[in-house]
Amino acid sequence: MRFSILSSALLGASLAAASPSGPPHGPPHGPPHYKGPPPLAPSWGPIEGGEGEPATLAAERAAAVKEAFQFAWNGYYKYAFPNDELRPQNNSFANSRNGWGASAADAFSTALVMEIPSIVNEIVHYIPTIDWSVSINNMPVSLFETTIRYLGGILSGYDLLTGPLAYLASEESKANIPILLEQAQNLANNLSYAFETPTGIPSNNLYFNNRSTDGSTTNGLATIGTLVLEWTHLSDLTGNETYGQLAQKGESYLLRPRPRWAQPWPGLVGTNVDINTGLFVDASGGWNGGDDSFYEYLIKMYVYDPDRFSTYKDRWIKAADSTIKHLASHPTTRPELTYLAIFHNRTLDFESGHLACFDGGNFILGGLVLNKQKYVDFGLKLVEACENTYNQTLTGIGPEGFSWNASSVPPAQQEFYERAGFYITDGSYILRPEVIESFYYAYRATGSRVYQDWAWNGFKAINATCRTGSGFSEIKHVNAPNGGGFKNFQDSFLFAEVLKYSYLIHAGDAEWQVNQDGINEWVYNTEAHPFKVAGAPI
Repeated sequence: MRFSILSSALLGASLAAASPSGPPHGPPHGPPHYKGPPPLAPSWGPIEGGEGEPATLAAERAAAVKEAFQFAWNGYYKYAFPNDELRPQNNSFANSRNGWGASAADAFSTALVMEIPSIVNEIVHYIPTIDWSVSINNMPVSLFETTIRYLGGILSGYDLLTGPLAYLASEESKANIPILLEQAQNLANNLSYAFETPTGIPSNNLYFNNRSTDGSTTNGLATIGTLVLEWTHLSDLTGNETYGQLAQKGESYLLRPRPRWAQPWPGLVGTNVDINTGLFVDASGGWNGGDDSFYEYLIKMYVYDPDRFSTYKDRWIKAADSTIKHLASHPTTRPELTYLAIFHNRTLDFESGHLACFDGGNFILGGLVLNKQKYVDFGLKLVEACENTYNQTLTGIGPEGFSWNASSVPPAQQEFYERAGFYITDGSYILRPEVIESFYYAYRATGSRVYQDWAWNGFKAINATCRTGSGFSEIKHVNAPNGGGFKNFQDSFLFAEVLKYSYLIHAGDAEWQVNQDGINEWVYNTEAHPFKVAGAPI
């Protein structure tokens, strides 16, 4: 693969930044009249070779998740659209993602795979009106968050509407489908100056009003390493190689880390990289937030195109093998459980969190596409341990942060630690998806009903504890009665991830399902937006 630093002149020529004008915060469109054919009857029931839930039960559970999605969407659409998020307790709104309608972008692909034409067409009508050049109140724009939510959501919607779910577009919406890709380009054009650094490693925090950054001299492993799938896919769809080259250039410093001490074990690297030199400035990391999706995308790029991205797969194998050998950890009170420690050089800290619980699913995916059962088996152990964080709390939901460091157990949690094998360091739950995400991968690999039941238990707990007012809310403490109270905020990834994975694990076979007929025709970005793969499906 060829990496090159593009000059500002070439950037300007290749990425002429032009966003369509229009009212990004105007009144909502009414739902377009749906004239397409009825949805195809899904083939409900266990996946082939598995012992999943009966077809009737699967359909009932999927319908319950779909109802929760429609409920959350209706509240958002009535009280918050086209702002970013709903505040469900007082029917107001928030804008944490620049005021471009993050919940709409994140709901797009889920509404598609759930086959809800009214919501699909509402979003298709909205996206062309967004003016990416204006961030509400000059709020800084996160290159990472904007890429995974907005760019990812729009590209996924485009893939599905120009592919297997084209019939969901109403006659009025069909003209807007090509504009989805144009809008994805417009967004990337506005973001592209982030890569205008001495190394090509992007700055993450951007101010669009004067095309500046926050002046940070470093960027993080995940925020550099979780762009390459979306930007490469944009290049593949548009034929403009520049987008993918930009993200792949930044990624190249992560694939070939320097200095050597920044890689304590093969494949496992530090967290922060100097934007001006390309050198890592620490040797601390793991599979937790801040590092997580770099490792996630190594194997997913291989799924996306095995020919172009075989080196990414090689790096994933190194990281996976080092993780099994050096980071796998077992609580003293529950030694049968396996969690992943974080590292500072070669010193381990026995702490993790909800974000890291994607790890089981990622190991399972790696094992499936590499035909290596050892990775599937290790992933299933991680899945089981993350399920334990759910079933030990009063709410049945896992905490944001937890530890199994036996020397630091708070006295008030000693009894809990003896029983659970972990203690809570941050009891909040902010509608995160990672545990249910890994249940989904476990089910797609094994066909075992136990993972469907675990996902159903998690969904029921979230529906019972977080549903309030006109939607769903973050809660204060998973081990307090009723979740300790609400934070009055409905994150956009509730739509993109929690409800998508909760639905797909019960839904019928479809080409966008993971490991469908033993191959992956689609690959999910870190926000759970499915992309059509570019290479031969594996």
